[in-house]
Amino acid sequence: MNTAVITVVHGRTTHLRNLLRGLQSSHQPPEQHVIVAVEDPTVTDTVADCGAHATVVPCRAPGIHLPVAHARNVGARTALGEGAELLMFLDVDCIPAPSLIGRYREVAAQRAHRDALLCGPVTYLPPCGPDGYDIAGLDAHADPHPARPAPPDGTVITSTTYELFWSLSFALTASTWRRIGGFWPGYRGYGAEDTDFGQLAAASGVPLRWVGGAHAFHQHHPVSDPPVEHLADIVRNATLFHQRWGWWPMAGWLDQFDKLALIYRDQQGRPHVKTHAPSSLPHGPNPTPSTSDDTPPVPCPAAGTPAASLSAVVAKAADTTATLEKERPCRKDA
Repeated sequence: MNTAVITVVHGRTTHLRNLLRGLQSSHQPPEQHVIVAVEDPTVTDTVADCGAHATVVPCRAPGIHLPVAHARNVGARTALGEGAELLMFLDVDCIPAPSLIGRYREVAAQRAHRDALLCGPVTYLPPCGPDGYDIAGLDAHADPHPARPAPPDGTVITSTTYELFWSLSFALTASTWRRIGGFWPGYRGYGAEDTDFGQLAAASGVPLRWVGGAHAFHQHHPVSDPPVEHLADIVRNATLFHQRWGWWPMAGWLDQFDKLALIYRDQQGRPHVKTHAPSSLPHGPNPTPSTSDDTPPVPCPAAGTPAASLSAVVAKAADTTATLEKERPCRKDA
């Protein structure tokens, strides 16, 4: 199965090097690696220095925001144009286990799972030592994040909890990608675009599977909790998400911002940044710019979806989102 790994990169040179080393150690290398370089002219040289083979696609970022969702769509479009049958999205902070690509391929080829959205377990690594991570020895340290399903190696489990989807490591066939329609590019800045994609999959009737043995290892970087440097982005994107889906994502962070007196809520419960809270707070050591300044209209997320199906998706998601967002670690740059 013609497989394309898709990675979005912005200012993560060391992490990209480790990802490339991981791919070079794969038991089954991909036919394509598409790297979408968002305002990052160093990526081509990094790929060459590593002796890797990848298609580097430059991507502009209007204003200060990194267009994460748009960049993923660009990567998918590029891969599909070169004949990809399986799209595998791997975050730049993640190092793939040698078996990751093979496991996604194996499961995607099975009749029971070929139309599904496939997610693999992700282990969060501690800080590396002065010599960096031992790429060859990472499998021995697999300890998947407890907030997500982690089936035993070689097994697959079905989930209907689509709000658990995250974009660190996932795969889907070309036909399933087209069925979902890609990421909605309306989110500007940090947060919500991956949660939205999970909801699009649910509303499209795409099954969700967690694939045991498709391990990825998330490289350590400092985070803030709550991510106050992304205050304005989170408030704006949460509001857009609510308009599309009828429930509030990132509820744990919004509650923490409320307790810190950084936001207030109007009579409808909509959050607003307080006037004394700066719209752009000082970034921590790993700032995350994000999506396009040109926010498209907020459409009905799945116009053809039966009302009962969409209502069930929304009701189930709203029940668990606050707990999940509280447990979810601060995301990556890209």
